[in-house]
Amino acid sequence: MSIFDNLKNNPASPAASNRPESGAYTFIFYALPESLAEMQALPEASLDTPYKTAALTVCALCAYAAAPEIGKEMLNFLKGPAPLSGYEISFLNDRFRDGKHVPFSYFEGATPQNNYTPSTPFKVTIFSNPYSFPEENRATLHLNSGGADSPRQIKLRLKPSEGKWYLEEQMIMVGVRTPAAADPWA
Repeated sequence: MSIFDNLKNNPASPAASNRPESGAYTFIFYALPESLAEMQALPEASLDTPYKTAALTVCALCAYAAAPEIGKEMLNFLKGPAPLSGYEISFLNDRFRDGKHVPFSYFEGATPQNNYTPSTPFKVTIFSNPYSFPEENRATLHLNSGGADSPRQIKLRLKPSEGKWYLEEQMIMVGVRTPAAADPWA
């Protein structure tokens, strides 16, 4: 039984690859990871680029929507030496009370009209802009949501001794348009 059974219908094949597109990287997952071990088995788990860490952050937040303890394990892996604080956990718990659909909104094909049901395979595009690398060892990358007009950000930090990019802060768990199933005016 999948941790996502109550949220989405997901295919059962493993996650796959990414490809660069003019300053953007699109990551393709044939299934979302359902445990920390599954996430760590993905090629993106090398965390050797900030784009990979950002893409896995979306996956971890989807897992958090379905199973908070599993999502927390994944996020702590992505945060490296600075695990989730009590404030961050409280913030996520608050956001997920009514917004289990929010992290799915970053996948291609997910819109308010289809209740944020992404196309499969799951595709998420992470992109940079001229201000994405404000200082050495730090990055602010961007994602588009099918339920928002402007891009959202994920901040990452390189740990030079490991050569890994870790999640520093995510600003993607903010409101999106109401899904059609919950919108009395739809």
